[in-house]
Amino acid sequence: MDTQVITKMKIVKPAADVFEAIVDPEKIGGFWFSSSSETWGQGRTVILRYDEYNAEGAIKVLEIEENKRIVFSWGAEHDEGSIVTITLTELDDESTKIEVIESGLKEDDPDVVHKMMGQKEGWVYTLTCLKGYLENDVNTLRASLIH
Repeated sequence: MDTQVITKMKIVKPAADVFEAIVDPEKIGGFWFSSSSETWGQGRTVILRYDEYNAEGAIKVLEIEENKRIVFSWGAEHDEGSIVTITLTELDDESTKIEVIESGLKEDDPDVVHKMMGQKEGWVYTLTCLKGYLENDVNTLRASLIH
């Protein structure tokens, strides 16, 4: 079974704007986490914080190609780590396709389908918040999901 979770969306902004929204510790709070401890860079461990849930977690930035690609690992502290690859493809001067591929979910995990569905829901939500933030300056969507 292929356990990759793939999510894609078109954002009507140049790739540089999309890239900066993700790696900039100030901008990330407009659509995803409350904050990150520093600008994302290759080899860095970045702490991501959700003030609303009084939670934080670490990611390890594995690769960065400015305005094109971000690869990081997360979840390893629970022995369930996965790799996230974010690829930005500029469609024209004003729009970008963002593709997120999360891999590393264990096929033999009895909860793998549930985890895959949860990750897919999370990525669709995150990219929707990113789109609203960049295209329409909406920064109130993040952290609105209720469990």
